[in-house]
Amino acid sequence: MTSIAHRMATLFRTKANKALDKAEDPREVLDYSYTQQQEMLQKVRRGVADVATSRKRVDLQINQLRQSSGKLEGQAQQALAAGREDLAREALSRRTAVASQLTDLQTQQASLQAEEEKLTVASQRLQAKVDTFRTSKETIKARYTAAEAQTRITEAVTGIGEEMGDVGLAMQRAEDKTEQLQARAGALDELLASGALEDATLPAGRDDIQAELERVTAGQDVDRELARMKAQLPASATPPAVEGSKSTEQGPPDREATS
Repeated sequence: MTSIAHRMATLFRTKANKALDKAEDPREVLDYSYTQQQEMLQKVRRGVADVATSRKRVDLQINQLRQSSGKLEGQAQQALAAGREDLAREALSRRTAVASQLTDLQTQQASLQAEEEKLTVASQRLQAKVDTFRTSKETIKARYTAAEAQTRITEAVTGIGEEMGDVGLAMQRAEDKTEQLQARAGALDELLASGALEDATLPAGRDDIQAELERVTAGQDVDRELARMKAQLPASATPPAVEGSKSTEQGPPDREATS
């Protein structure tokens, strides 16, 4: 059962691949791949923009913490000048917390800066690949279109294309049927002339004897018409009789003259 299932799966994949290969247009595949690459490039660019935005926010927070640290340091000095050591201590304590936050933000800033640079380089490289692919895509599409047109022209000229092949087969079938009908018509004419078949368009009761009588009658009519035409000719135009017939008209020779 496993072997049969494997063979059926292989057969299905083979048929599916043939169907897909027949229906697949390389130009559409190239356009789709180019669209996918453009979408990927847009995602990378959005990533670069997001990282840059995060880094910018960190930069603003660092500037704010630096300003806050400078302000606390100034307050501590004012407190000491006023004899308020407790206030100076509180200001310095807050300044220390701000310094710790500033260190963390600076670390994040460096990480985001590195990430932004990496994404920028990746975006530039991907942009170059997309541009190269676009040029290659258009070249391949043009070559494919030219090859397709040349193939169709050649198939049309040689008659091996599907459409022209159908036309050729139709013409061949028409010629075969014409020859068959001509042969049948010739055979029927021969059978009709020999009397093996009767002409269905003639009146009922007509047979071969009647046909023979009509042929004899037609011959007699021709003989009478020929005699009439000879009688109308002038005497000088009467063709000379054959010697044999002349001797027959004069009759046998006179025996006395011969003796």
